[in-house]
Amino acid sequence: MDIRNLGKSGLKVSEIAYGNWLTHGSQVEEDAALACVRQALEEGITTFDTADVYANTRAETVLGKALQGERRESLEIFTKVYWPTGPGKHNDSGLSRKHIMESINGSLQRLGTDYVDLYQAHRFDYETPLEETMEAFADVVHSGKAHYIGVSEWRAEEIRRGHALARELRIPFVSNQPQYNMLWRVIEAEVVPTSEELGMGQVVWSPIAQGVLTGKYKPGEPHPAGSRATDEKGGADMVSRWLDDDILTRVQNLRPFADEAGLSLAQLAVAWTLQNPNVSAAIIGASRPEQVTENVKAAGVKLEDDLLKKIDEVLGDAVERDAAKTQSPEKRPVR
Repeated sequence: MDIRNLGKSGLKVSEIAYGNWLTHGSQVEEDAALACVRQALEEGITTFDTADVYANTRAETVLGKALQGERRESLEIFTKVYWPTGPGKHNDSGLSRKHIMESINGSLQRLGTDYVDLYQAHRFDYETPLEETMEAFADVVHSGKAHYIGVSEWRAEEIRRGHALARELRIPFVSNQPQYNMLWRVIEAEVVPTSEELGMGQVVWSPIAQGVLTGKYKPGEPHPAGSRATDEKGGADMVSRWLDDDILTRVQNLRPFADEAGLSLAQLAVAWTLQNPNVSAAIIGASRPEQVTENVKAAGVKLEDDLLKKIDEVLGDAVERDAAKTQSPEKRPVR
């Protein structure tokens, strides 16, 4: 497992992180979830990402249980705040001071730790003054409940505004967590250059496009039983955008390139995200321990420029690059 700095901060992270969105506490039974975390640790993963909204807080509880007994100083635990939790009432979401201060306490209790290494704003909150949000984050850091602050799916101008306030408040604002993969490259035009300028790194989610880049979904064929596309608890909604026969055909056409590189399609996809120098880590998820083992083999892989060009040629106009696709809800979500 290769280790990278999170942006230009001094925090070191495993370049492949383990995340439990759409799995722990919902799609995957607890025993299987615990086994996946144990396998991640065995494979050298030290960075674990979760959020209070995942399975309405249950994912944090499962992760805390799975990491119990591990040396805390050897782990990097990330969580997030913004989306509705609990009953989802009017103050149960967003980035108000009230919600942030209450949410960090709940997350720490569920995770079984005194602090998280990175506390992230899960989206931008247009209903709360950014000054209020950043001042609350500053209090979280200064109280020792988080070491660093990050965001998720913020636009370039929002990142710049947040970074300026963080400097005034003297807190480390170090990362963004966007969706990023071969098919979804909306951060490349604006977010990545801004982040590079400010010394922030990307911790990317969905490097295999919800499983589509594994090649298991075939054009014109039924979706595999037990796959995310058949998950009625939320997985099917998230993967649906990729289940177009043209996209699935293009993905199958990547297989010879993966074979040539000695990789599976999933490994090729994860390795592809790690070629971007602004990417500090790629988050993988798993419903079975063997999936962790397979995806970790992407660590340390160097893809040649010629191969990267071939991938671009095959995927062509199926790639989404519109920077405007990075967006947060105009109104705070409620249940």
